[in-house]
Amino acid sequence: MKNIPFKKLLRFLGPGFIVTVGFIDPGNWATNIEGGSKFGYQLLWVITLSTMMLVVIQHMAAKLGIATGKSLAVNIRENFSSPVSFFLGVTIVLACVATDVAELIGGAIGFNLLFGIPLWLGALVTVLLEIFFIISQRYHRLERIIIGFLAIIGICYLIEILIVNPDWSLIATAMVIPNVDRSSIYVAMAILGAVVMPHNIFLHSNVIHSRNWGISEDEKRKLIKYEKIDTLSAMFMGWIVNSAMIIVAAAVFFHHNVAVDSIEQASATLKPLAGPLAGLLFAIALIFAGVGSSITSSMAEVNVITGFLGKPEDPRTFLYKISVFITAIPSFLIILFSLDTFRILIFSQVILSIQLPFTLIPLLMLCRKQKVMGVFRSNIIEFGIAGIISGIVILLNIYLLYATILGGA
Repeated sequence: MKNIPFKKLLRFLGPGFIVTVGFIDPGNWATNIEGGSKFGYQLLWVITLSTMMLVVIQHMAAKLGIATGKSLAVNIRENFSSPVSFFLGVTIVLACVATDVAELIGGAIGFNLLFGIPLWLGALVTVLLEIFFIISQRYHRLERIIIGFLAIIGICYLIEILIVNPDWSLIATAMVIPNVDRSSIYVAMAILGAVVMPHNIFLHSNVIHSRNWGISEDEKRKLIKYEKIDTLSAMFMGWIVNSAMIIVAAAVFFHHNVAVDSIEQASATLKPLAGPLAGLLFAIALIFAGVGSSITSSMAEVNVITGFLGKPEDPRTFLYKISVFITAIPSFLIILFSLDTFRILIFSQVILSIQLPFTLIPLLMLCRKQKVMGVFRSNIIEFGIAGIISGIVILLNIYLLYATILGGA
């Protein structure tokens, strides 16, 4: 990483931060509040582990995009049989639906908390903002807006940490020492699914094309260094914010033995326990998280739908325009029928975690293929680490199935 010009590096920073906003979404809020309020600092290690996993996976996704000039969705369609491609496409679209449920519900709750408007209207505002930003903005301008959203969310939570004054000695050990049992596995898996999000893997392989990575292999090899720095710094930012969510919930709710059953209750309870400023910052950050992540999830959905169908990702086409909001329909139905939004937010993240193997395995297979990656093919070490990560995810999913269904938990 030596001798990298700082000004040149700045031009390549951005795609990783687009991905980061996607895993600081309202689904993360629900899982992190659940984890912090029920188990204190116990599940902080899940954030650390999932972020480390994320660095490896997101780097591989970005490298696939750089090496092939195509997104993961397009690469799957071109390199797998039609039945396999169809199956994988259906699973990732379902994951996108689960993602949109989390984003729009979170945005709706944020607008409700800050302005007192009904949830359905808050969801509508979130969708309209999402469509406006995607359709009317150029990518690089949209990227700067998203990074601005991320900065606001981060500042809000860092201030909240200062307000709640957590126990740093407990935090230090909880971040690195695994601790999980049958009672916490469901939430741990939800946290994992909320951080290592499958649609974000597809997204990174696509938005990386916003940079000029050169034509020759030597140019691409040199410029992948910038991608590594972009990915590492963005994932580190995400680790800080996600950890802060659990820390605040643990310091306020778990410390005072307060059971939290909804994001609205978390906001209402936060005010008397930590002060009105904490409640205000909570609502502001939630709005920016909801709107920002809904934008990035729609960007992923457009790429997934057009990529698997073999259609151009052209904003002027009808398919592109309808793909921006088509997966938002289930969210409106959930809100209109007044279902338990907090439980649905948690469940949506578990769906993402269950889908992960169906994104990770094709990614690993593609990155190991010489005819796909050429000189950028994953070496044995990278492939082995990614394989271990995928194995951990699959094993945790089996344990989740046992704990929640067969185990009767």
